Amino acid sequence: MPEEPKTKLRARDVMVRDLHYIDGMATAEEAAELMRQKNTDTLLVTKRHPDDAVGMVAVQDLIKKVVLTERSPLAVNVYEVMTKPVISVPANMDVRYVVRLMSRADIRRAPVEENGEYIGLVSFTDLVMGKYLF
Repeated sequence: MPEEPKTKLRARDVMVRDLHYIDGMATAEEAAELMRQKNTDTLLVTKRHPDDAVGMVAVQDLIKKVVLTERSPLAVNVYEVMTKPVISVPANMDVRYVVRLMSRADIRRAPVEENGEYIGLVSFTDLVMGKYLF
């Protein structure tokens, strides 16, 4: 039987702290340019109304919904290709449960939430590259 780790890793321990936001009315081209500038593959889409949910757009969304459909990135707004609502994870959630949730929800990344605010982002890639899973 595998040995239980002495300290449990939480979402806050493995998250990337740099979050970058974009307005849903921005174009897909503007989103791609911001991703290049910030060296990220994910942007959170700001709320347009206080009761609205935050969205998220990733490189895969731009590829699947703009490039592969041969739409002009200048004619597509971020809100047309973003994921919404976003599934987030609590900052104190055990990494094992984060992985389970992301796997069951079929998502690759999730914002980390604490006190009603997003404080970071966790992704399968970060978990593997950071050697948190293996």
